[in-house]
Amino acid sequence: MNKPVLVVMAAGMGSRYGGLKQLDPVGTHGELIIDYSIYDARQAGFETVVFVIKEEIDQAFREAIGNRLSQVMEVRYAYQDRFDLPEGYTCPEGREKPWGTAHAVLAARKVIDGPFAVINADDYYGPNSFKEIYTYLSAHPDTEDGYEYAMVGYLLENTVTENGHVARGVCQEDSDHFLTSVIERTKILKGETCPRYTEDEGATWHDLPGDTIVSMNLWGFSHSYLEEAWAMLPGFLDRALKENPLKAEFFLPYVVSQLIEAGKARVKVLRSTDRWYGVTYREDRPRVVAAIQGLAQQGMYPQPLWGK
Repeated sequence: MNKPVLVVMAAGMGSRYGGLKQLDPVGTHGELIIDYSIYDARQAGFETVVFVIKEEIDQAFREAIGNRLSQVMEVRYAYQDRFDLPEGYTCPEGREKPWGTAHAVLAARKVIDGPFAVINADDYYGPNSFKEIYTYLSAHPDTEDGYEYAMVGYLLENTVTENGHVARGVCQEDSDHFLTSVIERTKILKGETCPRYTEDEGATWHDLPGDTIVSMNLWGFSHSYLEEAWAMLPGFLDRALKENPLKAEFFLPYVVSQLIEAGKARVKVLRSTDRWYGVTYREDRPRVVAAIQGLAQQGMYPQPLWGK
């Protein structure tokens, strides 16, 4: 079995950061959040990273991120293109939006040759998370009974912000910690004593324990995921092109749920006690900067990160 590779979904970075010219550093020597993810992944054993980007930001991405990280990892690129669809399907006129996270992963299907982990480009996951997913992928190939996948779950209390509501996938597990479903809660607030969520725009609120396990889009798959997702894409498009052709998205967890329901895959829910950090709101950035620099001062990360 080939060694696991890391797939980084970064196709949305150009629109969020104005062509990558306004990337905000979080480290004292100009490091970005993605630098810390690559550092942690490399320490965990990953040797290859695949960046999924838009082709139009290729040069800017390489100059801002890729060329630097290619000094410490093998770097591959894949382009998410809304016109990259199965034979017989075309992108509807007027659609500018990408086709979602499962489609982003499929963009890398020609440069992935074995098991792989998937992360967002602008989230901090912590070192334990990469160790957990790399170890699991290395030791659990697919079997005759089905596909062996994994995800890293986080404690909800370690993922909320004081600056507004967040959306989280609440994980449901069986007694052996295999995923049974992910329930999307789109409006979760930190709350005074524990996080809480609403489904009716704040008319009523429901508590969620702080130790509730949630998904932060850190998944681990065998190569089979790519084959299954590509096979499911036509069915998704048949519905999407009728119901919501300009905005419908082919989400990564949707494919997972379909495979679980069909009995073709199981997903081990690994656990991380690391705190997740991301800049959901502009006001989050000072907290993220302080946290990352605090970890560096504690000796978790060298300064500068890449020894230059």
